Amino acid sequence: MIDPRAAIGEVHLTVSDLDRSLRFYQTHLGFTQHQRDDRTARLGAGGADLLVLSQCETAPRVRGTTGLYHFAILVPSRADLARVLRRLVDTDTAMQGAADHGVSEALYLADPDGNGIEVYRDRPRAEWPYVGGALRMSADRLDLDGLLEESHGGEGDLARGTVIGHVHLHVSRLSEAEQFYVDVLGFELMQRYGPSALFVSAGGYHHHIGLNTWAGVGAPPPPPGALGLRHFVVRLPDAAAAAAVVDRLRAAVVPVETILGGTLVRDPAGNAILLQPVKSLS
Repeated sequence: MIDPRAAIGEVHLTVSDLDRSLRFYQTHLGFTQHQRDDRTARLGAGGADLLVLSQCETAPRVRGTTGLYHFAILVPSRADLARVLRRLVDTDTAMQGAADHGVSEALYLADPDGNGIEVYRDRPRAEWPYVGGALRMSADRLDLDGLLEESHGGEGDLARGTVIGHVHLHVSRLSEAEQFYVDVLGFELMQRYGPSALFVSAGGYHHHIGLNTWAGVGAPPPPPGALGLRHFVVRLPDAAAAAAVVDRLRAAVVPVETILGGTLVRDPAGNAILLQPVKSLS
């Protein structure tokens, strides 16, 4: 098993217009700009970087491929989620949906390049729904009016303590994805969602990574440099925990590359993951 302290770190995206994307993430969601140069910006909630945007004006926009379904911003409390919703309403932001998943309450939208975004808050683990000992996430209606009542009229920036809670990916084949993420990386299978999606995690979390074939079984990877996901970081607590995963990758004859103080690997669908021990993060 992967170290139970493993978690999701930075999400790196290619965008077509950095200025436009920065306006969106700061104005509509309340991100703080941590650092910027001509073509790259790092955003967060005042702590560690959560989102890294890289501009490429000629990047192709594709559909029907593997890649990002959404990345998920986890806020510390229901009141913090309410303030995000208030901000979305006040800025006339188009939303794609909202849901009560039993384990969490979530809002869904997309950025100007179509990158999917979830903003959510977790319920306490003691309240998570289990059936026959197995976790059962759902997709029930979220009481948006009741949630807005908790905003107390304020919108505010993203709360300090906000993190990337999970990423959800389009893959080509679920069987290949399960073998890679569970059998090789060592995540635990938490739930299957019909024949087309599954959810895996470390340490008993409801999910750190979602995997689906909703772009089509056998979907190809996007062309190099396309808009969307460049890679995402899986943070491991120390070098030993990272080395254990890399050893399993090498034993499975999965190609790896050492970059940015970590190990870059691609899943069978071409999605890139950077395995990075915490002490290597800057």
